[in-house]
Amino acid sequence: MRVLVGGGTGFIGTALSQLLNARGHEVTLVSRQPGPGRITWDELAASGLPSCDAAVNLAGENILNPLRRWNETFQKEQPLSLALQPEFLQGRNTSGPGEGQGENIQMALSPNGEILRAKEGEAKEASTTESQAGPRTPRANECVPPAAYYQPSLTAEYDEDSPGGDFDFFSNLVTKWEAEARLPGDSTRQVVVRSGVVLGRGGGAIGHMLLPFRLGLGGPIGSGHQFFPWIHIGDLAGILTHALEANHVHGVLNGVAPSSATNAEFAQALGAALGHRAFIPVPSTIVQAVFGRERAIMLLEGQKVIPRRTLATGYQYSFPELGAALKEIVA
Repeated sequence: MRVLVGGGTGFIGTALSQLLNARGHEVTLVSRQPGPGRITWDELAASGLPSCDAAVNLAGENILNPLRRWNETFQKEQPLSLALQPEFLQGRNTSGPGEGQGENIQMALSPNGEILRAKEGEAKEASTTESQAGPRTPRANECVPPAAYYQPSLTAEYDEDSPGGDFDFFSNLVTKWEAEARLPGDSTRQVVVRSGVVLGRGGGAIGHMLLPFRLGLGGPIGSGHQFFPWIHIGDLAGILTHALEANHVHGVLNGVAPSSATNAEFAQALGAALGHRAFIPVPSTIVQAVFGRERAIMLLEGQKVIPRRTLATGYQYSFPELGAALKEIVA
């Protein structure tokens, strides 16, 4: 299978590309820099979509970067018409992720709270060229928004059929992203993988946590009672690959591990994997001061998300339990 991966040089994209290559697929990365097996965003804009059987977009920018302020002014500068995925599939994105500063851009969330970007006004252009795409339209199309679609709760349990997507800024953003990501017609198999917090070596959420935990200074965030939907990087890449290879898979899948955990349980498990206690909590006031109230919600509140449909498709997890996943990551 020929697979086009936008953002394939990032943390998740690298793991996915390695797995796809290992399984005999031909992978082309969309990147800002040219190189073997790559196509640049400028080349994509100029030449259109290369011949491929499937497309996955993982390009993005981390909005939980504490060095960037997330405030009302910043939000108002970013139009939310969210038509990146159709533009990506039609080769209409003319700026790579993180580029185009000062331009009017559109945004969409991807795993770990990333913002995906595309120039405003290109959605119409993409739709008018769709009839010209013809055989270049992929047979499978995957998008990977976060599990922030579901409303935080200490008691509710969410599967792929649960309602959501309409209670705050981020959930509404996910709803718009999923709607815009869908290609018209029935020729392309559409898959949406709502991802939990991605854990793995060399990147993701763990990279920011290891130092304080290694020093014995780690602990739960806020109360610690909030649920912490998580997934090992190997399983997220595995679910994406499984969904590409299995023709019966379509619609929404929850990209989370089958064993749920609270934030406090996660902190305890990470401390245990490192051989340290994890009992020093990070107060909510500090989290809100660093990230702002709106972004802090993503850390201080959580959802119990169950991968019911993911399991029903036949996917078998390599790391279903948190303790074993963390031990593999920090080994």
